[in-house]
Amino acid sequence: MRAPLLSPFRKTRPRSEPRILFAGASDNLRGTLLMVLSMAAFTCNDAVMKAVTRSMPLYESVALRGMLILGLMLAIAQVQQGGVRLAVPRGDRRALVLRSLADIVSTLLYLFALRQMALADLSAIMQALPLGVTLAAALLFRERLGWRRLLAIGIGFVGVLLILRPGTGAFDRWSLIALISMVLIVVRDMATRCFSPALGSSTIAFYAALTVMLSGFALAGEEVWRWPDSREWSLLLLSALFLTVGYISAVATMRVGEISFVAPFRYTSLLWAIVLGLVLFGEWPDAWTWAGSALVVGAGIYTILRERQLGKVT
Repeated sequence: MRAPLLSPFRKTRPRSEPRILFAGASDNLRGTLLMVLSMAAFTCNDAVMKAVTRSMPLYESVALRGMLILGLMLAIAQVQQGGVRLAVPRGDRRALVLRSLADIVSTLLYLFALRQMALADLSAIMQALPLGVTLAAALLFRERLGWRRLLAIGIGFVGVLLILRPGTGAFDRWSLIALISMVLIVVRDMATRCFSPALGSSTIAFYAALTVMLSGFALAGEEVWRWPDSREWSLLLLSALFLTVGYISAVATMRVGEISFVAPFRYTSLLWAIVLGLVLFGEWPDAWTWAGSALVVGAGIYTILRERQLGKVT
């Protein structure tokens, strides 16, 4: 999935991650470049999976891609820290199970929608994710949320309604599936916030990749399994590379520069989706999608900037 492992709206940072007391211009530039790289990698992964699942069964694609991602992550963890730390503190196990279940279902639903929807339309719906995370954090963790940000969240969700247009021919089951996928990603991020500092990001990412891969293998029995040809293997490997780069750069983004400065650049994923959808699939968003996207992105950027302003005040 494209969404970062850590929410840009979290108030605190685990003690296991380095804390940035003073972020200079160079740190913010690095963080911005990492965010743009992360969004580009996630969106390129979406485009590749959309292409490969046109000829390959979905669950088989998920299983084989997951196997490749797991291999890449194990190799990276071996080089960086001598292997993946698999131990999970007892207090984190329920949250990890919840996160894994939400990750599995949201990934599969997202890929179902991806096969049927225009890349830019699906990406536009997902731009509301930071707004959903902000609202959920306020409801579940009693994070402070003033009327300005509540209004921005409301405007952002109006933008989602413009994109979906319920009650019209533009709203179909795939749009609903995409919306459910987004809600489950919010659940996943909320579960992530419940982890103790003792559980590292690499361990969370490893179990995410493992459970999604195993779900693909478990469900692949319902499909007619066939061995991929050289083109399909190349696409699966490319997808795994993009997703691995996306995961790593997403975590690195949260460790470099001011989060409130780099977070607005997550919306570059919509630009990547529009360009890739047009070039690779001949898809072009309609006027309603453009209008809805403008509301969603504008509301999201305002929310982030407002968060930054309040952080300076406090």
